[in-house]
Amino acid sequence: MKIVEFMGGLQLPITNEESDVLVKFPDIEFIIEKAALTEREQVIANQLVNKGVLVRRNQDGKITYRKQVDS
Repeated sequence: MKIVEFMGGLQLPITNEESDVLVKFPDIEFIIEKAALTEREQVIANQLVNKGVLVRRNQDGKITYRKQVDS
């Protein structure tokens, strides 16, 4: 398990598998399209969205993910 920290100082534990997906986002401005992730990574990305670590958006009909926390 690892800990990520929200911008307000709140800390949240995440699994090693979630951490492996999170490292694909080098900074808060970096955006990854859902199609660029494997099926398993998509499931994990959705888990991170539910935890508030990633933000999921629909941009021009494509689903994208962006980091929301400072880890």
